Amino acid sequence: MTDTLTERQAEVLAIIRDYIQVNGIAPTHAELAKAIGVSSTRAAADHLKALANKGHIHLHNDKPRGIQLLTETFMELPLVGMVAAGSPLMAVENVERRIPVPEGMFRHRPTYLLRVRGESMKDAGILDGDMIAVQKTERARSGQIVVARINDEVTVKYLDTHSPHPVLLPANDAFDPIFVKPEELVIEGIFVGLIRDA
Repeated sequence: MTDTLTERQAEVLAIIRDYIQVNGIAPTHAELAKAIGVSSTRAAADHLKALANKGHIHLHNDKPRGIQLLTETFMELPLVGMVAAGSPLMAVENVERRIPVPEGMFRHRPTYLLRVRGESMKDAGILDGDMIAVQKTERARSGQIVVARINDEVTVKYLDTHSPHPVLLPANDAFDPIFVKPEELVIEGIFVGLIRDA
């Protein structure tokens, strides 16, 4: 770090960090300008240049979302198998690889990543090929997106516990809810964010 940030620069850096945390990718200059309340992308670019000069970010000028945070510490999360976002898919239990993720990227600390296959959660912003960040837990509240195991198969859905039996709800009208007997349902974890390959 070469210099301390002004209050405005700290605010811009926090907005970039929050954007990445929510969306899994950095903002474009136009998206950043809108987020920080300026009308021109030039003003956004000036803030980015100042943050880069002070060692908080690195700019990859050849990429449309080329803002890389440098002030983060990283944790390595295992990418464990895949999870269906359609019909449940057999869980692959071996770790494919470990992926470095900034510590502050997600509001809740994840335990592992799962690769999504299918379109059943697309209206919740979870697309085929996304890696979802999962916090391992056996408890979840109704309305949360969960990774659920039914017998030996795993899927990602909204959890609804208001019915007599648990229901796993898709976020895509083309898919049907999954009705589950309580003894067949195991909560593997809750969704805390996603990483999308830009």
